[in-house]
Amino acid sequence: MKFNFRLFNKNKTVNYENAVAYQMDAKTELYSAVVTTSLNDKFYEGADARMEKIRDLMTKVDAEYTAKLAVYAREKMYLRSVPLVLAVEMAKLNSGKTVVSKTVNKVVKRADEITELLAYYQMANERKDLKKLNKLSKQVQKGLAEAFNKFDEYQFSKYNRDAEVKLKDALFLVHPKAKDEAQQALFDKIAKDELSTAYTWETELSALGQESFENADAKADAKKEKWEELIMSGKLGYMAMLRNLRNILEAKVSDEAVQKVCDYIGDEKAVANAKQLPFRYLSAYRELKTVNSGAVAKVLTALEKALLYTAVNIKAFDAKTSIVIACDVSSSMQKAISAKSKILNYDIGLMLAMLLQNRSKNVITGMFGDTWKVVNMPQTSILANVDAFYKREGEVGYSTNGYKVIEDLIKRRAVVDKVMMFTDCQMYDSNRAANMQKSVSAVWDEYKRIAPNARLYLFDLAGLGTTPLDIRRKDVYLIAGWSDKIFEVLAAVENGSNAVAEIEKIEL
Repeated sequence: MKFNFRLFNKNKTVNYENAVAYQMDAKTELYSAVVTTSLNDKFYEGADARMEKIRDLMTKVDAEYTAKLAVYAREKMYLRSVPLVLAVEMAKLNSGKTVVSKTVNKVVKRADEITELLAYYQMANERKDLKKLNKLSKQVQKGLAEAFNKFDEYQFSKYNRDAEVKLKDALFLVHPKAKDEAQQALFDKIAKDELSTAYTWETELSALGQESFENADAKADAKKEKWEELIMSGKLGYMAMLRNLRNILEAKVSDEAVQKVCDYIGDEKAVANAKQLPFRYLSAYRELKTVNSGAVAKVLTALEKALLYTAVNIKAFDAKTSIVIACDVSSSMQKAISAKSKILNYDIGLMLAMLLQNRSKNVITGMFGDTWKVVNMPQTSILANVDAFYKREGEVGYSTNGYKVIEDLIKRRAVVDKVMMFTDCQMYDSNRAANMQKSVSAVWDEYKRIAPNARLYLFDLAGLGTTPLDIRRKDVYLIAGWSDKIFEVLAAVENGSNAVAEIEKIEL
């Protein structure tokens, strides 16, 4: 027993608040770090501490696991840049392994990701000479050559930009083999800079901006007509529409165009195919809140409808399963996910929590900081609920006293099945000195005497590498990420699996 005790406490450490915490194993920590990493579009311009951490963790796991994690991050978490980074870093560690080419091919889902991957490759390998991509990894070359076969002329032309690495440069570098004569003709067009200009909202509005108009009213009318044309053509993509809702309404497009926008945003198939991170809807929602248009209410309703379709794929919990959903609103959660984003970890936690609440029949929701407060919300208004939480976060203070959630259950002797915390996992006791702090782990042990079958779920939104409880316990689970697909891991956990096991099931 003494030996087991020592072994079980071997991974004890402290978190960023200098409170007792637990270190994750390398595979779990890498998973947590990767799926909570947002990199700017020009991520190849530099690396930060998070990337150094990811590189270090990659040396502690096998290449196949990293490969499957990269695919998981791209296909399940809907992340674009970090899977490309993983593929390049894999090539540096495992230059001759075919798993590298398989990973490269799998994570490249858009034509511009070919050039983005190469841009990161030259930065990661510190290439500064004229031929920055000379002696390209054979496995990276093979994977990109295969990726070239995925795209048509529209997809290539849409992303044929004057970037750090151009599409033509990539073609000459990786030498893709055309699958037929038509594709060879397309590759020839890329080589000769003869791709047709893609019809996109960017190119159309850019062309409009080059035109001269008699006055401001004529310019506004032209912009209105152009947006209506883009909308009615059906060629305005889902994400482009989400990003431009404010512009569309401020252009005062017709009622018919507004209706088409709403029908598309709230269409079940379109929502499924778009694969948007939930916080994208929150960004759109917030942009519309200050728009002076009679159409705003209709569009907000369409956004709520879209999220209900997102929620419908989450495994439902019936009334027999009692759940507490606790949202961390501490200061450390008020951090933007990237330098160019207005979205905070706090926002992501609220969005995911409200999606889960929508699918739970017996649920208490609330927020914790210095204290814990129950905040009951309707189940059908996900975005409005997030907004309401956001306005009230100061009511509980800004510490990370997660133990207060469980302490409240103990005081009320309330037996629940599941406690689910959406947090950055940096919990401590702000009310006591470091050597006298109440820990979440100790309070959970106390609660288990009241509710022996209760389970605790930590939804990690920051990937900082530690947890307030040891996740090797049979009643504590870690799930990380910003996509609604995290609830697939939750469903797997309910069936006896875990995140690492689900990642390892992925086929390359």
